[in-house]
Amino acid sequence: LKQLQSGTINTDPAKKATLGEQALSLTVRCLNFDFIGTNPDESTEDVGTIQAPTSWRSIMSDSNTTDLLFYFYANTEPPQSSKAMEAIILLSSVRRSLFPSDKERAAFLGRLINGIREMLSKRTGLQHQDNYHQFCRLLGRLKANYQLSELVKAEGYMEWLELAASFTVQSIQNWQYSTNSIHYLLALWARLVAAVPYVRPETGARGHVSHLEKQVLLVAETYVESMLGSVESVIMSEGGLDDPLDDDGSLKEQLDRLPVICRFQYGPVANMILQKFDPLMTQYRDIVSAIGNNSTSAAPPDVQTRVAIVEGQLTWLTYMVGAIVGGHSWSSAHMSEGQETIDASLSRRVLQLSQGMDYRLTSSNGVSRSTPGLEQAMLYYFQNFRRVYMFMWDQMSTSSSDSGGGEHLTVVGMMTAKLDSGGPSTKQKVYQRMFEHLGMGEHTAVANLIVTKMGNNLKYWPEDQDLIGKTLDLLHDMAQGYSSSKLLLTLETVQFLARHHTEDHFPFLGIPGNARHRTTFHATLTRLLLSPNGEQKLGLTFEQFLQPIVNKMTQLGNLSPTDLRQEQCRIALIGVFRDLRGITASLHNRKTYGALFDILHPNQLPLLAKVADVWHDQTDVIISLLRFLNEFCHNKANRVNFDQSSPNGILLFRCTSEVVCAFGARLLSMPALSSNDPEIYKKRYKGLALALSVLNSALGGNYVCFGVFDLYNDRALDNSLDVALRMALTVPLDDVNAYPKLSKAYYSFIEILFRSHRRTAFALDTTVFMQIMATVHDGLQSSDASISAFCANTIDHMASYYFTNQNKDKVEMQYLSKHLAAQPNLFSSLTATLFNLLLYGPPQNHWAVMRPMLSLMLASETSFTQYKDHLLSTQSPDNQAKLEEALNKLLADVNRSLDNANRDRFTQKLTAFRVSARSFLTL
Repeated sequence: LKQLQSGTINTDPAKKATLGEQALSLTVRCLNFDFIGTNPDESTEDVGTIQAPTSWRSIMSDSNTTDLLFYFYANTEPPQSSKAMEAIILLSSVRRSLFPSDKERAAFLGRLINGIREMLSKRTGLQHQDNYHQFCRLLGRLKANYQLSELVKAEGYMEWLELAASFTVQSIQNWQYSTNSIHYLLALWARLVAAVPYVRPETGARGHVSHLEKQVLLVAETYVESMLGSVESVIMSEGGLDDPLDDDGSLKEQLDRLPVICRFQYGPVANMILQKFDPLMTQYRDIVSAIGNNSTSAAPPDVQTRVAIVEGQLTWLTYMVGAIVGGHSWSSAHMSEGQETIDASLSRRVLQLSQGMDYRLTSSNGVSRSTPGLEQAMLYYFQNFRRVYMFMWDQMSTSSSDSGGGEHLTVVGMMTAKLDSGGPSTKQKVYQRMFEHLGMGEHTAVANLIVTKMGNNLKYWPEDQDLIGKTLDLLHDMAQGYSSSKLLLTLETVQFLARHHTEDHFPFLGIPGNARHRTTFHATLTRLLLSPNGEQKLGLTFEQFLQPIVNKMTQLGNLSPTDLRQEQCRIALIGVFRDLRGITASLHNRKTYGALFDILHPNQLPLLAKVADVWHDQTDVIISLLRFLNEFCHNKANRVNFDQSSPNGILLFRCTSEVVCAFGARLLSMPALSSNDPEIYKKRYKGLALALSVLNSALGGNYVCFGVFDLYNDRALDNSLDVALRMALTVPLDDVNAYPKLSKAYYSFIEILFRSHRRTAFALDTTVFMQIMATVHDGLQSSDASISAFCANTIDHMASYYFTNQNKDKVEMQYLSKHLAAQPNLFSSLTATLFNLLLYGPPQNHWAVMRPMLSLMLASETSFTQYKDHLLSTQSPDNQAKLEEALNKLLADVNRSLDNANRDRFTQKLTAFRVSARSFLTL
């Protein structure tokens, strides 16, 4: 680069440009290198601190290095100039400790600020999109790596601040060219503002805080003005401009930065937002009155345009208010006096808008609706309001009932009463002031307003999957919170939802595209119903709640196979299984799971195998069935725990076996698809992987005594294992490893087979057994730690069994000995692979691969000796002596047993052996 700068290299301009680009790319790659392995995600644009080696210190702190990169930025065109800017970004992120003193670091910062000031004042290269984007990143990174106290001391800081504000204002005003870069600029201002409390006013240039306040207010006002102005520009362009509201990623990044910036000058910014909000509300009310109960699309074109502009601007303001209110901090250090009243003023407008939208929706029976964008913005506001102002309901209710002489106190209430015995806490006072100033009733009334709006979304927006999904996510989040869930149980809307969770009342449940939302809907309602006093408060028992689903299952179960295959049954079946999956997912203890099992068994469970047989070739039906069954068989939190004398565990496994066998037999009878078929996963492997997962959950659930099946000649276990093995063996090894969900299900099944069903595994034909071991050997080297762990455990089960039973006359040992006789190098190849992974493999696999090493060495000592001799032969004489010593230490004090103490001791020795050997081994 220096030679190119000085002109020492004489060649034609095209070659110079290529050489410069390659040199700058190499510089970026060198600076971007993850020196200490702390940056696992290389795809992200945001770099952390660059952990450059100490030997680079002289180059990094040399002023010529920064000057050189700034020179190439100023005197070349993209892609060279943008690469130079990327290198400057990385250079600005170098770790503090690389500089020998604060003085040198300050000098380095000064050079950066001067370079940036010059670029800002001359607008050097910023007409190019790539350069512009990288420059925004540089501004965003500067505060991330330097403290504000360092920046304010730098020469020219005030001028730099003014130029940066001017550049930000210009960028926001020209939003159509910089949508993806604005959040970097907002990040700079958010970081500057966040650091102000930690800098003494007298530090650095005089009046820097008031100067920052002035610039931040300018940036915040410009952002609000420009985003509101963007709505009309987008509409008038008739598709010529992209709407920033449609770019979810960029919008979220901007809104995340907004609260810190706006709350720095909260009063003036909130006043400006209110001045925009109130006239828009008046306009919106007038337009909606004129439209009446008709759809907006039925209005004249000029009215439609006015509605679109007003609703678009209200969408922006709702998003902004949601972000700002969501930025309220309850920590005593950041809780500013009076900010809750400003929150209340902003929230009142949004909640009034919500009431207006809801009235328009219900009075027209869903005909006259706002835009989906405004509805989504409202949900964003509700989500933030819930997070900040709906977590103290229990405490406030307890304190109010306490003062009224109520004697029923919750544990939380008792703790609160004890802590706050001297009167309301500061948080409670702020909370009360907020709702008093809001002027829309107490917190229960506001919560009812929010939940009623959500209920009407579910009722009147059935076809908008995105809106339905976000509404249900919000309801689910509210049901997850301790305080907000108790609040929900008191609301009439929630009681209505729990009693009428059918398609007749909520049409979205009948639309195929909303099938996955049915799971969330029923999971949320079940969680509320089964919470403390839930059945009592909702006036509904669990059996009554399930009755509509049970009735539907009874109807479907009474149909003949031919009638069940009718197209009208498809949506009904998918809906039933989706609903049941959501309900089952919310069962976390023995009592509630037992209640569901008693409702479904024995009348409803036979339907599952019938559906698996009749609908085996229809992916949507079979996937919803298998996903429900996978959840139903999953023994999370030890919920599948029947009485000692109960046959329910065996009955549950029988049902599972029937479904897997019915589906598996049909799948195996279908012609195989080509591996090149782009839909092979959807058509074949997705169902196959889920069927294996279902069986894995049942086999590993620890609620069935599997010996009973053989004892009473019940073929349920043998049939399911046979079908699962045949299905698994139809998948080529390349396909097993190509699809992550399939590979996890496959290797988990093999591990369970070798752990608990060795007779079945070892009784396989030698060719088949070796095919399985080949996949295990391959999976052992997987980059996915969970897969390599499954494979290592499989090997450990086999080697441990062989070592423990090698002198015993057991059927399993006869089978295993036959396989080993046919393939005598099996243990030695596994030993070599495990030791190679230990010495040369990635660190995340070490714990997994160390598990089977002791059992393998004890099962076949010759295998270890062969590997040891081979490894020694690859090393120099000096290394051979060191390696011999390390191996002797590894084997010292190790007993010929597989008890846990011996395993743990050997594992520690293996870790020490790895560290020792890697320090001198030659690859």
